[in-house]
Amino acid sequence: MDEEAGPLVRPYALTGGRARHSGAKLDLITMVTATGSPTDVGIGPEQRRILEIARRGASVADIASDVDLPLGVVRVLIGDLHDLGLVDVRAPGKVAPLPSERILKEVINGLRAL
Repeated sequence: MDEEAGPLVRPYALTGGRARHSGAKLDLITMVTATGSPTDVGIGPEQRRILEIARRGASVADIASDVDLPLGVVRVLIGDLHDLGLVDVRAPGKVAPLPSERILKEVINGLRAL
């Protein structure tokens, strides 16, 4: 095959024409970890590659980059794997609020006093 021709399978064919999966929202920084190994559950080679990457834990963005597929397609494939119980998805942790300006000024004044 000619390498310049591009992918042989269009992205929408990988997801069955779906643009969204049925599960939770997957942000770019959502962590994905493989929890099982594929058996004969009928997953494709792209999903097998996602499982290989997710064994060490990776973000959705990292997985999309590694498998060289559009982000929307990867989200659908990860959602399908989650529905099958093959991956665990963990939303990013909440960021603590920044300290107030008053506290920062007190810290600076305390450091100056040293």
